[in-house]
Amino acid sequence: MSISSLSATIPTTKPFSSSPALTPSSSFLLRLPIKRFSSLSLNASSSKSPLISASMEAGIGVMGTKLGMMSYFDASGAVIPVTVVGFREGNIVTQVKTEATDGYDAVQVGYRRVRDRKLTKPEMGHLEKSGIIPLRHLQEFRLQSVEGFEPNQRLVVEELFKEGDLVDVSGTTIGKGFQGGIKRHNFKRGLMTHGSKSHRQLGSIGAGTTPGRVYKGKKMPGRMGGTKTKIRKLQVMKIDNDLNVVMIKGAVPGKPGNLLRITPAKIVGKNIPKN
Repeated sequence: MSISSLSATIPTTKPFSSSPALTPSSSFLLRLPIKRFSSLSLNASSSKSPLISASMEAGIGVMGTKLGMMSYFDASGAVIPVTVVGFREGNIVTQVKTEATDGYDAVQVGYRRVRDRKLTKPEMGHLEKSGIIPLRHLQEFRLQSVEGFEPNQRLVVEELFKEGDLVDVSGTTIGKGFQGGIKRHNFKRGLMTHGSKSHRQLGSIGAGTTPGRVYKGKKMPGRMGGTKTKIRKLQVMKIDNDLNVVMIKGAVPGKPGNLLRITPAKIVGKNIPKN
């Protein structure tokens, strides 16, 4: 690669041939490949937009309350374990965010009506701006398009989901407190006989000299449960409009009374983009 070819690509105030000696900065530019330098210059000139950490949903969802589990008999007589999810007053659109105003498209939904004194003044002011009743929980659903949504719009479960649809259910798991490695990570215990002194202990957690430390992420005793978890692609078995409940096949996170977030199941390439 010649210096003349680089001078045609890299903008400089003076040609390289006229300078008697190369400066440290110009010698550094000479060592860079042309393709790499061009990409660096383009990235430096363009301003990056702020990243949105929230994931995109396949459609608008609702919030509900876990009531418990029961057995459901389908048309063929098979017994299916289901989770019963009830819906209190709420699931009202409290705010519509657009690309022009907030940098992304999302719909904020409120759930579970409470007394005025249960909320702070900023929360009350946010809801009173659109003339909405006091609601305990507020969650956002990031969508590809927010057309057709407006504040104070009530979301009806039977209009969003049908029997047989697949949904993603997320909630907070039951907290187990501080637990050992056997219960928390399914470790194998030691011998209980033959003079063994190691029954439920964790054992060695690393070598002494090399690496001389404990690797990050090592499975050890600690607090178990109490984390947000999502169970994907659960089937809606039955929607009861009289009782205002939905029966979902299988188990969902949390104990009875916990808040659940139900959204259409995300299938990459079908209802959400691949990237």
